Amino acid sequence: MDDNMESPFEHKFIPVTSVMSGLEMDVLPGIYCYTNQVVNVVFMRSGDDWYAVDAGMPHSADAIKKAFEAHGGIDAAPKAILLTHGHFDHVGGIVELVEQWQVPVYAHELEIPFLTGQKDYPEPDPSAEGGMVAKLSKMFPNESINLKDRIKPFEPDGMIPGLSDWKWIHTPGHTPGHVSFFRESDRTLIAGDAFVTVRQDSLYKVFTQKQEISGPPRYFTTDWQAAWESVKTLESLKPSTAITGHGVPVSGEELRDGLALLSRDFEKLAIPGHGKYLH
Repeated sequence: MDDNMESPFEHKFIPVTSVMSGLEMDVLPGIYCYTNQVVNVVFMRSGDDWYAVDAGMPHSADAIKKAFEAHGGIDAAPKAILLTHGHFDHVGGIVELVEQWQVPVYAHELEIPFLTGQKDYPEPDPSAEGGMVAKLSKMFPNESINLKDRIKPFEPDGMIPGLSDWKWIHTPGHTPGHVSFFRESDRTLIAGDAFVTVRQDSLYKVFTQKQEISGPPRYFTTDWQAAWESVKTLESLKPSTAITGHGVPVSGEELRDGLALLSRDFEKLAIPGHGKYLH
């Protein structure tokens, strides 16, 4: 491991998986989704260049690199890794990937303290209303990683270096600096955990990947009012296709109706009835 970077996940393996683990899917031309255990990593192309969104579970670097090489080319490396946020299941392989690919990492400025070892995330809440995964969340790591000078903040204008057709959108709630990515030309959305398409607190639904548009994972979301506002923001974009951090991509009427329902009834559908992060 690079001496300049530190990861608390080096000796940790999180034993959760799904029937989709290892699935590789061409969602749209130039947009490719790979499921690593229970979380999605997205590769997107701009011209001849590829970019990666998020970095999977701990110990996932080799699997992610192999999946990328299948589409980006054996000798290729992405131009950068773009992070929706820094929870363990979205940055589990990032230190090894940065070491191998020698690329910069971008995140929202409010997420930088969690990616430079300055601040740990709040502990997961196993008391939050939900199923078995919520109860098991006490074993999920909340420590920050330290990418040091490899991490860079996004520019404040929503632009992404090298990706002129995409913009980042601040969608806080699940974490303070959570972002989503949107391409106006075809209304494609990469939502991270602002909302997901599988209920993350239910072990059965996580394993079977039962599809339903749901709020962010309950056990790690600390600001529910901000999370609701973020869903409203994304729903107002009227996306045609969405790739979320967990669950299968969704499009068309199913996305439109499901996101409108979640936006309208978020308090009933997403916010837990009890938990330590309710205000």
